[in-house]
Parts: sequence; C-alpha cells; structure tokens
Amino acid sequence: MTASIIKQALSTNAGFGALALRIPAGIIFMAHGAQKLFGWFGGYGLEGTGQWMASIGLEPGYLMALGAGSAEFFGGLALLIGLLVRPAAVVLAFTMVVAIVTVHLANGLFMSNNGYEFGLALLAISVSLAFTGAGRASVDRALSAA
Repeated sequence: MTASIIKQALSTNAGFGALALRIPAGIIFMAHGAQKLFGWFGGYGLEGTGQWMASIGLEPGYLMALGAGSAEFFGGLALLIGLLVRPAAVVLAFTMVVAIVTVHLANGLFMSNNGYEFGLALLAISVSLAFTGAGRASVDRALSAA
C-alpha cells in the first residue's frame, strides 16, 4: 500500500510543458520563501515576517511564518528539481489560497493595489501541477519509471 501511494505521488501524465511551469514558479516560490525564512532579497526573516503575520491575525505569527516560508522555499525547490511535485504543489496551492484570502483579496485583482492577481497566477500553476505531475523532464518521472 505504501509503495502504491508513493508511486501515485510520483506519477505524471504531463509532457515537457510542465517544465515551463515548474522552473519559473519554483524560482519565484523559493525566493519568496527565502525572504520569509532567511531575510534574503529584502525580506524580514522569521522574526519580522512572524510579527507581521501576527499583526494581521495569523497566530502564532512565528510558526505561521515558518510554515509559509518553508512551504514556499522547499516546495519551490521541489518544483525546480521535479521531485515530489504533486504533494509540493498541493501545499503551495493551499499557501496561495491563505495568502489571497488573508492579505490580497480585499485589495481587488491588480498587483498595483497589492491585489491577488500574482497569487492567483501562482495558485493556478500549483493546481495545474498537482493535477498533471512534474512532467517528462523530472526526477519524479525517472523514479516512477524505475
């Protein structure tokens, strides 16, 4: 049974098109996660991000920052290398739903108003990869064929 679950998580019915989604989304997610976790790229790190999350009602802020940052950084890494893409994409989709609902939805669609359009695009990519898997050019494909 465990082998069946692992095989299903690694399975993919996508071609090379998934690579065009995985690479840029993986880079973007990793960069945003690195802002939250490490303070890289102008981010505030766990302490600062945690304080901000607590201020908007996501408590406990530090753990929420750790969870969101880890989902984005390690989920993005999974997308980038094509390993465990389906489960990573599900976690990333959930993370984007939380970000859209708690931060961006009230600001409308457009990014110029801190709206949800960018989060929605990342959500769509994540949902697509959750359905299709990593595609032909992936570690998942190599492992599932073995």
